[in-house]
Amino acid sequence: MNALDVTVATIGRAHGLKGEVALILRTDQPEERLAAGTAFTAATSAGERDLTVAATRIQQGRWYARFSEVSSRTDAESLRGVELTLAVDTEVEAEEDPEAWYPSELKGLAVRHVDGRELGTVIDLEHYPAQDLLIVRSAEGRRVMLPFVEELVPEVDVEAGTVIADPPGGLFEPSGEDEPGTGA
Repeated sequence: MNALDVTVATIGRAHGLKGEVALILRTDQPEERLAAGTAFTAATSAGERDLTVAATRIQQGRWYARFSEVSSRTDAESLRGVELTLAVDTEVEAEEDPEAWYPSELKGLAVRHVDGRELGTVIDLEHYPAQDLLIVRSAEGRRVMLPFVEELVPEVDVEAGTVIADPPGGLFEPSGEDEPGTGA
């Protein structure tokens, strides 16, 4: 088994008085990965802590969770910002969805334009409801958010260590503010 730790969600603010928390999803499979009974070992400011999903619900498009070990608002507030990660079998996942990528697989890959120019390096992959975004550190050191869609990122070759991109004009160009001699 090729196991990889993936972040499923980040715990947000406490909700209510009985320990429920809002979740910031980092997975496209929340129903599966946040099922009742799923156990997480979370790194908190007070050390590692076991958290077992007791229940989840969706209200106005936002996910909320209760954990068996959390019963008060104060306890829930102490979890804000904690990442919930699971070890997943990457071989099984790849068979189910060959176009799925994990941030840890993409971090550090060189990003090249379809014409061969070096654009930067992948520093993260962020999941959003509309689409995923590749976070790239440009050659000039800027943080660029590149929509991770086939039209703009036609090729990912993890073994070769490259991502081929065809970004819209200007996305990787430095803004006038960053260029010397253009400011006051």
